[in-house]
Amino acid sequence: MSRVVYVNGSYVPEEQGKISIFDRGFLFADGIYEVTAVVKGKLVDYDAHMERLERSLREIRLEWPCSKEELKAMHLDMVKRNSLDEGWIYMQITRGSADRDFKFPKGVKPTLIAFTQAKKLVDNPDAVRGVSVITVPDIRWARRDIKSVMLLAPVLGKQAAYEAGAFEAWMVEDGKVTEGTSSNAYIVKDGKVITRELSNSILAGCTRRALFRLAKEKGVTLEERAFTPDEAYAADEAFLTSASNFVMPIVEIDSKRVGGGQPGPVTRKLREMFLEEAMN
Repeated sequence: MSRVVYVNGSYVPEEQGKISIFDRGFLFADGIYEVTAVVKGKLVDYDAHMERLERSLREIRLEWPCSKEELKAMHLDMVKRNSLDEGWIYMQITRGSADRDFKFPKGVKPTLIAFTQAKKLVDNPDAVRGVSVITVPDIRWARRDIKSVMLLAPVLGKQAAYEAGAFEAWMVEDGKVTEGTSSNAYIVKDGKVITRELSNSILAGCTRRALFRLAKEKGVTLEERAFTPDEAYAADEAFLTSASNFVMPIVEIDSKRVGGGQPGPVTRKLREMFLEEAMN
């Protein structure tokens, strides 16, 4: 059976999920998106995702396509219609369809689409053995805090990682790691978790936000500052966070083993803390 997808108020088989070739998301990457994890049929960190969605919409001057209540009902309905136990829901809002013109069109309704994707998030074998990353130049625009659908630079970074046999690419600007192509980046040194402070340079990850709260509750020390690739090579541990990977241990950076080349105790603890909350 094909998935049921959502397109502008209608639930249809994925083969029938279509939008106009004049959609501004297609022509200009004029839109934003969110990915919400689902565990045991439950939306994970949904409120945080919607807060970030509201901020992104405001920053690009895009109207809500529906009410907040309708948007949550759609997410819950997508879980039910697709019998989604574990995986995620991708949703995207664009400025809508109009003849190609750079300035905002008038009287155009935003486009809203969503689809589900099943994936093992909890018992992910990558989380047991750890993953590798490479570093690449950060060539993105200046407003990375907006979750824009303009993802060509991350696509190129992710492809470079794939071709190098790595799981993810960490982007580097002015000698410091900003974040991964689709994740936030962390190192651990002497028991302290170090990750870049929030700014326009990185996305405010919802998993990052939850992890900060949990870490503070459990007495894990956090330091918000940029770090260099050399610091990462010499770290005791490293990991990434994202809605689709939760807390993912990193055991190799640029072909250099991190720590003992296996997931470290701080990373394992943080992942266990996050999963405990997500599953309850």
